[in-house]
Amino acid sequence: MDTTPVLRDFLEIPYDQLEVMNLKAKEQRLGRVDPEKIKAERVKYLEGEKRIKAVTVCFTDLEGRLHMLDYDKKFLLKSHDNLTFDGSSIRGFSQQAESDLRLAIDWPAFYWLPADVFGPGKVLVFGEVLARDGSRYEGDMRGRLKQYLADLFEKKGLVCYAANEIEGFLFKGRDAERHFHETGKFEYVSTGGYYHSLPSDPLRQFIDAAAEAQRAMGFGNEKDHPEVAPSQFEMNFSYSEAVIAADQYQLYKLLCRQIAARMDMTASFLPKPVVGINGSGAHTNISVGKGKTNLFYDAKGQDGVSKLAWDFIDRILNSGSDICLVLNPSVNAYRRLDPHYEAPNQIKVSAIDRGSMIRIPLGNEKSARIEVRSVGPDTNIYQALYALFRTGFEGPTSDPKDDAKRSRTRFLPDNIQDSIRLFKQSKWTTDLFGESVATKFAELKLASAERCPKALGTMVKSAEVQFHHEVTNQYLWNHF
Repeated sequence: MDTTPVLRDFLEIPYDQLEVMNLKAKEQRLGRVDPEKIKAERVKYLEGEKRIKAVTVCFTDLEGRLHMLDYDKKFLLKSHDNLTFDGSSIRGFSQQAESDLRLAIDWPAFYWLPADVFGPGKVLVFGEVLARDGSRYEGDMRGRLKQYLADLFEKKGLVCYAANEIEGFLFKGRDAERHFHETGKFEYVSTGGYYHSLPSDPLRQFIDAAAEAQRAMGFGNEKDHPEVAPSQFEMNFSYSEAVIAADQYQLYKLLCRQIAARMDMTASFLPKPVVGINGSGAHTNISVGKGKTNLFYDAKGQDGVSKLAWDFIDRILNSGSDICLVLNPSVNAYRRLDPHYEAPNQIKVSAIDRGSMIRIPLGNEKSARIEVRSVGPDTNIYQALYALFRTGFEGPTSDPKDDAKRSRTRFLPDNIQDSIRLFKQSKWTTDLFGESVATKFAELKLASAERCPKALGTMVKSAEVQFHHEVTNQYLWNHF
């Protein structure tokens, strides 16, 4: 008989109950419940729930990496209006001389967590990065996206929606990416193929565990399955308001990585970790609504979408090369833009051709949308959605004089150096992000590119994995 005294009584919530709680929180966000009312609810809950020990506050850096700070619950309740952190330690954020940044709590973006994944006694909330004076920090793309969409709703009653189809690979061993410079290879856990994996296969067990955790966190799962390449997976969740969709994108990758590590494997979101097979994308479906009306739908419109949707398409295609670096922000991403593997590298739109940058899926009044297929899974999703929606609404339109030129097939850049050059030369990207952020972003991408061979070749090089922004081994980076 175990007589060990129980010293800890931390919160652990069953998955079915978690799903109910997280879906209710999502409904509050979708219903635009007053954030101050939600803040009062959350503070009261944290004060009353004695089994919570810590609150995980998340934010995303300029390159798209998710950062997490665990605050003691009692400290957070006393100091949530004065949280600071060292921004100079975050690549792409403030310089050493101006290092202090603030974190504000986005109380509606609150999640109850599966205890077997995150540990018992924790809840999670997204933060907003602020400058020293309390103003919105320009390098926080989540804050930029949130503010832009809030202004659209306030001024025009428009709501922007998004959903991502995020593909990834599952490899044997923990930290397989960080050990790539030692092993020179990734090992598949399954070689089944599209839609095929036995229930007992490691890939299927991983997908089941990840999907269960996503469901518990209120993602609104739709389907999950092995993808075309060996050991490749995709798990889809429901269409939502764009900031919610982006938050779920970040949590999706976090959950996948944590669950894979727990199973002694690695969930990788490199766009093309293995040459000779299909790469991974994050096809991004977007639409715009007003009230209950989908403004991208028109039964009589070409391919079933409206003039607004076609204007969006025209502006995105017109700036396709300029924003390519945002959608494909790594050396490795340009291996994926290879026409031999269903690569969406053609700057055109099609209802059927999957080599097109933009596809128009078959839809109805509820589901009509456009699908931007050239987005890589390692994009900063807040930056990508901000770029797509602002470009769709405000970007430069094509010049009718260019129709003859546009009738020829044009392609996205096939290497990051060209992509950086086009990004830096573009007046639109400077207008889009501001000179300071655009310059910082280009510098970060160039720093990684210069650590890698310029020619991609037919073999994945260690440097393009090791110095990838989501993988970076800080020790090797500092000793380059």
